[in-house]
Amino acid sequence: MTSNKPFDVEAVRKDFPILSREVQGKPLVYLDNAATSQKPQSVIDKLVSYYSEINANVHRGVHTLSQEATDEYEGARSKVRKLINAKEDAEIIFTRGTTEGINLVAQTLGVQRVGEGDEVIISNMEHHSNVVPWQVLCDQIGAHLRVVPINDDGELLMDEYEKMITPRTKLVSIVHLSNALGTINPVKDIVAIAHQHGVPVLLDGAQSAPHLTVDVQDLDCDFYAFSGHKLYGPTGIGILYGKREVLESMSVYQTGGEQIKSVTFEKTIYNDLPYKFEAGTPNIAGAIGLGAAVDYINAIGLDRAEAYESELLQYGTEQLQTIEGLKLIGTAQHKSGVLSFLLEGIHPHDIGTVLDTQGIAIRTGHHCTQPLMQRFQIPATARASLAFYNTKAEIDALVEGIHKTFEVFSL
Repeated sequence: MTSNKPFDVEAVRKDFPILSREVQGKPLVYLDNAATSQKPQSVIDKLVSYYSEINANVHRGVHTLSQEATDEYEGARSKVRKLINAKEDAEIIFTRGTTEGINLVAQTLGVQRVGEGDEVIISNMEHHSNVVPWQVLCDQIGAHLRVVPINDDGELLMDEYEKMITPRTKLVSIVHLSNALGTINPVKDIVAIAHQHGVPVLLDGAQSAPHLTVDVQDLDCDFYAFSGHKLYGPTGIGILYGKREVLESMSVYQTGGEQIKSVTFEKTIYNDLPYKFEAGTPNIAGAIGLGAAVDYINAIGLDRAEAYESELLQYGTEQLQTIEGLKLIGTAQHKSGVLSFLLEGIHPHDIGTVLDTQGIAIRTGHHCTQPLMQRFQIPATARASLAFYNTKAEIDALVEGIHKTFEVFSL
């Protein structure tokens, strides 16, 4: 959605009730958005409305509540389809989150395509959710996991990636935006190179979907997985986009109610897309809440939010670079709102503890990217991750909190 209106962060902040609370007697400064985002009141209201007014199971019900719930549920699917510009609603599969989406592909298309001695390509900056499912697949089949290296700035070595693709390459699964570095990978190029060799590509969009305009048709990816709770929606709901022709070629993942057309003791006929991959009663409230989150994002304008977050990242980077004894981890030329850093002589967990006394919420640890930490030869980082409701004043509070941390550990 494009708009020429200036981005009014103070007005946006009023839409998020949790941002008005205090922590440790200080105003909350929430800088842990890569772990989960906060929810606008409209999403909270939608969840309450579903449970208090139309709570019923979806599909097949002839009574009014079921039909209303089904309309809301399928309406949310359509909203997501428009958000990422998929061709049709049937290409949008509801999952529990990015993790389930990746596992679904690994245990369906992966099992079908990958044979003994074949290869799956990932990168050195992947979240564990885009490492372990492929390790399991390779262990099951006797295949090999190959890892695209990165440079010291946290950027993929694309020349190496291109060399790695061989006739043995059967799948590529790469993160769009790194949760630990903020790096925005050249995923359109990654997809194009793989497709030259007939190799399908899954993109992990857990971090990118909330912060970047995503057009899956333009990217030409075969799969795109992301989570609702990072997109200002509820937990326990996510999306796996897949091209229709690829999804139709895949075996089923989970089985049971809803994903069947007919069952006899002799034979089961599976349902059409997208229900083929949605066994059992779904997270109806979660899907409807995600639809409300998409409505909210469209209302404020993702393009304006993206531009504002870019400005905020630039300001935060400049401010942190003024602090003596602070080292940024992840300095790619193309980045989104992640500021991972180390303080000389202070463990990241201690940084997070001191900042919490100032009401500042950041994430500390390996961020489910232990191989990446090993690449940089560090155990962990402190990570401040931004969203469009954060402010420059909150960046200033973070800087002040970091100075306070140095003071505490110099005593």
